[in-house]
Amino acid sequence: MTVALLVLLKVIVTVIIFGIGLDSTPRDAVRLFRHPALLLRSVLAMYVLVPLAALALVKLLPLSPGVEAGLLVLAVSAGAPLLPRKLLGIGDGAYIFSLVVVSSVLAVILVPVWLEILVPLFPRLPHLAPERAAIVLGESFFLPLLAGMAVRWLFPRFAAWVGGRLVGLAGLFLALAALVLLAVNWHIVLEVQWQGIAALAVLILMALVIGHLVGGPKDEDRTALAVACATRHIGVAVVVATSLPGVRVAVVISVYIAISVAITLPYTRWRRKVASARGGTSPK
Repeated sequence: MTVALLVLLKVIVTVIIFGIGLDSTPRDAVRLFRHPALLLRSVLAMYVLVPLAALALVKLLPLSPGVEAGLLVLAVSAGAPLLPRKLLGIGDGAYIFSLVVVSSVLAVILVPVWLEILVPLFPRLPHLAPERAAIVLGESFFLPLLAGMAVRWLFPRFAAWVGGRLVGLAGLFLALAALVLLAVNWHIVLEVQWQGIAALAVLILMALVIGHLVGGPKDEDRTALAVACATRHIGVAVVVATSLPGVRVAVVISVYIAISVAITLPYTRWRRKVASARGGTSPK
């Protein structure tokens, strides 16, 4: 049952990425390269500051080995935010999509590098070869993304109607699948204890703050980067988790999904209100 749910989580993430492709264009993908300072800040926040924040939490808090591994796996699995532009409803959607693409390309190199750095400190963590990361991202990200963009090119009206609806529905199923995984493994959730749940919540809050502060002067960029930092690449995280014995790390990831939704949605609502009050871009 647990293995089937983990597979379902990866399938749902693939569907979400396909939906993002339905709502995006090739021009959107390269937007960050026209803004190198924003690109540098984005990479710094997602792939350096958030992992360092997780490392600090693991060192400072008395956490179980499963929670430690889960925190670190999630922290280094940056890329592919699961709240795309139609759900975010703020600012320039091209930046969000470009951030999804660029961060996922970098994941091929940076996720294995981070794991190699952390393994001497935390032997429980697995190695992840770059070619394995490339296969994972190709299957779970690039193929469905390109498929969605191809459908948009061939059937633009259909893609415009389906894209946001598909992502919203898949996001709901993602949350439900995570909750079922938690229910099936409730005894492991109890082992996580309140310290582990609090640590996951603190990591998400720290990620939001990091993205918000590093995002730069534009409110919409800060909001998008904050959400990107808080919503890790669940597909990569699940693959890394399944490389570890047992299901504890996978359950921690499911707890993270549930907490992330609970924290990021109020944040995005607040940011929409701020943008509306300042006469910013209206929700799309």
